[in-house]
Amino acid sequence: MTAILASLALFLYALATATLILRLARESASFADRPLGLLATLLHFGVLVLSAEQAGGVDLRFFSALSLSGMGVAAVYRIVGLKRPIDPLGVVVYPIAALTLGLQMLLGGPPLPRPAEWQIVLHAALALVAFSILAYAALVALVLDLQDRALRRRRLHRWLMLLPPLTLTEGLLFKLIGAGFALLTLALLSGALFVHDILGQHLAHKTVFSALAWVIFGALLYGRVRFGWRGALAVRLALSGMFLLLLGFFGSKFVLELLLRRA
Repeated sequence: MTAILASLALFLYALATATLILRLARESASFADRPLGLLATLLHFGVLVLSAEQAGGVDLRFFSALSLSGMGVAAVYRIVGLKRPIDPLGVVVYPIAALTLGLQMLLGGPPLPRPAEWQIVLHAALALVAFSILAYAALVALVLDLQDRALRRRRLHRWLMLLPPLTLTEGLLFKLIGAGFALLTLALLSGALFVHDILGQHLAHKTVFSALAWVIFGALLYGRVRFGWRGALAVRLALSGMFLLLLGFFGSKFVLELLLRRA
């Protein structure tokens, strides 16, 4: 059943991407890519639910966690797109989600039984949602940077007309960072309360890098309110924070599970 759902999700991700590319190229009024992408994301979620049931808890090994994050970013893209669509980002979001799901199915192996207490599940859920929102914010930051560069050079490419105005993109970026920062704060607090053996569970690197990312995102939000930070500075800080968060979430997992072969 899991393999069937995964295959359908991969097919719909590919179909949604192709449909979106055609719509953007032809400036068509058809939005068929949106329900296709939503259905693919729901099927992706179904695969993860079945894997969790087989594992008796949330499977947070490297490829499973990667797939969770890919699904999370796709979900944020679709939810945010209900009010503030940046449709061209789907050309990046859908393939990334499909890639993470494909890697999970090919390299993740069978789910390992790992029952988890509700406190740990809550911490993992907060961390996942925070990561997904901030990852999508990083993609929006890249779009903002491209818009800003194109306008400064007065090169109004055709793709620029498909994006929201620069001020709306910037406003969306800071709303996403604000929401992600709040959830990351809760994730760090829940980790401090519920995780009792950071060194024994190999979570020291994750904690340090996540805390550094928290400082950067917090500084960016403060600088925005106090000093009006925006433009290239905001983009650099947003991407720096996301890079640290990526190292925190997946750097140690990659080394321990794939290089050192420790579960």
